[in-house]
Amino acid sequence: MTALDLIPASAHGNLPLGEVCDSAAALIGNTPIVELHALPSGLDVRVLVKLEGRNPGGSSKDRIALNMIRTAEAAGALAPGGTIVEATSGNTGIGLALIGRLTGHPVVIVHAADISEEKRKVLAAYGARLVEADWEAGPDDPANPRAIADRIAAETPGSWRPAQFANTANPEAHYRGTGPEIWRQTAGRVTHFVAAIGTGGTVSGTGRYLKEVSGGAVEVHGANPAGSTYDGGAAGRILVDGVGTAWPREFWPQTFDPEVVDEVHTVEDGVVYRTLRRLAAEEALLLGPSSALAVATALRVAREARPGSVIVAIAPDGGTNYLTKAYDADWLTAAGVGVD
Repeated sequence: MTALDLIPASAHGNLPLGEVCDSAAALIGNTPIVELHALPSGLDVRVLVKLEGRNPGGSSKDRIALNMIRTAEAAGALAPGGTIVEATSGNTGIGLALIGRLTGHPVVIVHAADISEEKRKVLAAYGARLVEADWEAGPDDPANPRAIADRIAAETPGSWRPAQFANTANPEAHYRGTGPEIWRQTAGRVTHFVAAIGTGGTVSGTGRYLKEVSGGAVEVHGANPAGSTYDGGAAGRILVDGVGTAWPREFWPQTFDPEVVDEVHTVEDGVVYRTLRRLAAEEALLLGPSSALAVATALRVAREARPGSVIVAIAPDGGTNYLTKAYDADWLTAAGVGVD
């Protein structure tokens, strides 16, 4: 089986979700949207959250993993049984490992030392080979994770590098999937779209679609963690997994299109982690830190939005992979994050 065979059920008329699907890949996409009530209380707007943790690998990265592999196979860049090598400490590794398992491609993931234990175990469960790298190494340093992944790929016959930071199949997955889903699920009423910026694929691909279909009416907002340079500021410590960048603008991902984004909002760590706790305690939503970053940004946008606005934020994943970090009081204290 190849990724070309793994078309989501909605795309080829299989039985709908909730009945019978061909494989786990058929569960990718068509994730639900839930409305928040407690956190935006008192605001005359609607704040909605799209729960990407409902994808089979637990995050929005399942979308790009499937599309990147499917595109590479169709182009002949990834042969049957070829090894997939990627540098990622985020959910892309899990998505690639999941699709790789379904399609017979071995997967090698180059990751940071501080990857959560939960993610490490999930990757191992899917059969990925793990290689640790120095995530603080600069873009020209041979010790940086992308350089290490390039070397492993060069030494592995028949290997392929997804290069999620430069692969157009990344934002395309959101342009063709996430964006149309949001438009349909909100009956075209969405007025503001919010997504955390990592590779930039989600905010760029989804944002571009929503701007096009709305005739430019939808505002697109990027959520930026403290320490990330996406706001044009200086690089610092980034405590939100899987998003942000410490690199200067000339090294920003090619998958990020700043022209699509109307405004970038930087949110302090304390606000992110307080929002994370409130989402669990007041909305019964156990989400990941990047989801809390997006929601905190959506609430900021909501306070300035006109009455009746419909604000949709992307929750890239759930919280189960962060129980020993983001939800752990000792970890927060050691990181110097105050949430009380």
